Formats: sequence, structure tokens, C-alpha cells
Amino acid sequence: MSKGEETKSRILHQAAELFNQQGYAGSSMSDIMRVTGLQKGGIYNHFQSKDDLALQAFDFAIARIHQHTRFALRSKRHAVERLQAIIGVFSSFTENPPIKGGCPLLNTAVESDDAHPALRERAQQAMNSWLHLIRRIIETGIKKGEIRPEVSADEIATIIIATLEGAVMMSKLYGDSIHMHRVINHLNQYLETHLRRYGTNQGIEK
Repeated sequence: MSKGEETKSRILHQAAELFNQQGYAGSSMSDIMRVTGLQKGGIYNHFQSKDDLALQAFDFAIARIHQHTRFALRSKRHAVERLQAIIGVFSSFTENPPIKGGCPLLNTAVESDDAHPALRERAQQAMNSWLHLIRRIIETGIKKGEIRPEVSADEIATIIIATLEGAVMMSKLYGDSIHMHRVINHLNQYLETHLRRYGTNQGIEK
């Protein structure tokens, strides 16, 4: 990368962590200048406005999560194992988040409700991407005989995401990751007992 690209990437990383911890509305330009070590002009050399920076910082944060997801899925072939890998990525949000402050999708969705339509649209796009990925894994798993044919991909995608995001919220609220651990255990058991299809080679389903 050029020096300018490196500077922009550093600003995005630092701003993403700031917004994820303090919120967009709770972060002033002075805060952004403080964490980046740059003056306002140096920041506006790379971004048109605070709004522009917030949108690109959100995209940066989501890209970090997608990077973790791709890595987690890299060696997984069975549909249930791929879903469990996604669940594992979410579990890291409470103890070792890709961006400081927890799940940027959850934080942005809560803050941007009605107040920041552009950020809300970005959060919806990110959520759509998660839901689409899970639905695609389930639908492929059904076709390959790895997941029970009666399973609704739309329903399971909603259940997985909503349950995980709720666990992130509770773990952050109470400062206790036990809520995430309980949800992880429940979802993994749910996948094994309600989704995984056994004995398809012998025509026997457990």
C-alpha cells in the first residue's frame, strides 16, 4: 500500500474501534483526532465528512468479521460443521472481538435505528449477508443429504442470528460471558439433534 492508503487504513481501524465502543453519536471529531493522532484536515484528506468516515469504518469492521468467518469455514465441509464454525466466530465477540467493543453489527443496528438511516441501511446489508450465508449453507446441506429435508433455512437463519446477538448483548451488559457459553452449547446441541441427518447412506435417519 502507498503511504496514503496506509494512513487511511489506520484511520478506519481506529475510528471503527472508537465508534464501536462509544457509538457514532457519542464520538466527536475531537475524539477521532485523539485516537488517530491527526488534525481535522488530515482526516478530511481521506474522508468527506464524519458520516463518510462512519460508513467506511463500519464497512471496515464488518470486513474484519467476514475475514474471521472465511478463516473459520476454510477447513469445514459438512453443513452442520460450517454452521458451528459461524457460531464459533460469534462466540469470540465477547472475549476476543475482531474490533474492540463487541459486535459492530449489533451496536450499529441499535444506535442507528431511525436516527441514522445510512448507517441503518449498512447494518441491514451486513445482516442480509449473514442470513444469506447461513441459508445457503443449510440449503446446500439439504441437497447433499447432510441436513434434514424438512428444515426451513429461513427460520434457522433467524434463530441462529437472533440467539447469538442476544447472547452478545447479555454478555456485554453483565460483563459475563456465561450467557454466550450457554447459547453456544444450546445451539450446537440444537444443530445436532434437529438439523443433522444421520445414516443417509443406509437410508436410516436417526
